[in-house]
Amino acid sequence: MSLPGRTAYRDELTAIAADDPRILCLEADLGGRAHPFATAYPDRFFNVGIAEGAMIDMAAGLAEGGYRPFVSTFAPFAALRAAESLKLALGYLGAGITVVAPYAGVSGGWFGTTHHCLEDFAVLRAMPGITVAAPYGEEEMRAVVRRAARTGEPHYIRTGRNAAPASLPWEGTDPPVVNWDDAGAEADRTCLVSVGEVGTELCLAVRRARPALPHAHLCYVDQPHLAKAAAELAERYDRFVVVEEHRPAGSVASALALLLTGREVRSVNAGERWPVHGGSHEEVLDELGLNEAALWQALAPHENAPGAEDAPGGSAVQKGETT
Repeated sequence: MSLPGRTAYRDELTAIAADDPRILCLEADLGGRAHPFATAYPDRFFNVGIAEGAMIDMAAGLAEGGYRPFVSTFAPFAALRAAESLKLALGYLGAGITVVAPYAGVSGGWFGTTHHCLEDFAVLRAMPGITVAAPYGEEEMRAVVRRAARTGEPHYIRTGRNAAPASLPWEGTDPPVVNWDDAGAEADRTCLVSVGEVGTELCLAVRRARPALPHAHLCYVDQPHLAKAAAELAERYDRFVVVEEHRPAGSVASALALLLTGREVRSVNAGERWPVHGGSHEEVLDELGLNEAALWQALAPHENAPGAEDAPGGSAVQKGETT
């Protein structure tokens, strides 16, 4: 049974800390009473309360002192409320801080707009020097956390709330720049590109119905990683449908559209509207139009897309094409 990303993070960090006394854990009133790191290493765990900017500033000082702090809070408060501190500490100073941001996208569902975060890629990817990751599944999360601890480089790691999918397999220590899931699909020139938990789940659901569709999964989405991914994608396919739980502005799709010169890039995303009704994660995604129907609609214009003729309707589809 796979663990949700936020749970896998806590478990992996606690295991790493056993052999590395530099590892510290800071949380902004999110850890609860049974945080495994706090139980194992109470002298290295700090709950700073709802003071997210101060938490990043504290971590910057600790990093300067030789520690490797990991900090965690809700994605909107990590990426937006603490944005200036992120810019100065992780960006300008290059402090070796890892920010783990659960409840990204609209995974908080009923918490509403204040606790939703559809803008964090736009904010964090605009800050040079920060590795931005959106792991899919427990093993990817654990691998990204290990990489951050090993390198001591600034990281922003986005995850959801309770989703616990099994990671796509890969070879090696770290998730690859592009994790290909396209066996037997060379005849089709349209490739699905998935980012994050929701984007990957939607792509995998469509592939179950149309196994011939190529699929490329991206875990790392900062600009240096995307530049490498774009070169690899362009070697194999001409058209791309990028699926992500983010707004179109500042999205991974918008970055790839600029990098994939001469290729067509379409985007299935969370659109520009503010969700105004509470509900489960899936209900809020449906309100925003980020669902299977939207992905089928994005595929429909491509004459080679399997099942295009009977694709259901959808929304939240943006199209960008470079020339």
